[in-house]
Amino acid sequence: MKTALITGASRGIGRAMALVLARQGYDLLLTARSADQLEQVATEARQLGRSAQVLPLDLAGAGAAAQLAAWVTAQTQELAVLVNNAGYGLWGRFEELPLAQQQNMLQLNMHLPVELTYALLPLLRRQPKAYILNVASTAAYQAVPTLTLYAASKAFLLSFSRGLRYELRETSVSVTCLSPGATTTDFADRAGMNADLQAVANKVSMTPEQVAEAGITALLAGEAEVIPGALNKVSAALTSLVPKGLTERIAAGIYEKHLK
Repeated sequence: MKTALITGASRGIGRAMALVLARQGYDLLLTARSADQLEQVATEARQLGRSAQVLPLDLAGAGAAAQLAAWVTAQTQELAVLVNNAGYGLWGRFEELPLAQQQNMLQLNMHLPVELTYALLPLLRRQPKAYILNVASTAAYQAVPTLTLYAASKAFLLSFSRGLRYELRETSVSVTCLSPGATTTDFADRAGMNADLQAVANKVSMTPEQVAEAGITALLAGEAEVIPGALNKVSAALTSLVPKGLTERIAAGIYEKHLK
């Protein structure tokens, strides 16, 4: 049976994508830190008639990608979908945030997807058709003051997706980059955003289910990039037309003014 691996699958967009893929007929391999939450997602997938295995793992830890790849290889030789979803943000001025926390974020947002893709690409290429979905952000399209390294890490992931897609254009593996905007997940809490800023984001937030449906639909259609939501599409498009300094001032006006 065709199988999908989803990182960061315990909640939010990862959980929603796992269930969309289950409904599409994929067996699931799920990983994140929370064993209990992973089991809940696996139970829901099994209720849809799919097999679901879980690996609780700190994906930012040393050797996590190698450990995960070995587990996947032991579970299946029919990996057809890799969803690099695990990641988080940190809100605050670069010089004021602990460097160790920022390095941990970069490990999860950038190094894990690169290492995991490298390890699992030979397995994916064995399939008649296989897919890689990298979850970036609309922040990938511009610099975002006070989310500086987060935005930079997502810009890296977008560029990585574009380059890899071209390299694999004559193979059976298709690469798609999903760039959501504000979504009703625990991203803001994890990033350390205050209630005022969260209230601003909630006005334009999409649900994880909406983002997941858009992402998986684009993935299986072989699209290069997808930005869910009309407002998010317009916002990302404008960043290529408006002077960079202006987009950065606009972003700072949203995020920086809420800092204490």
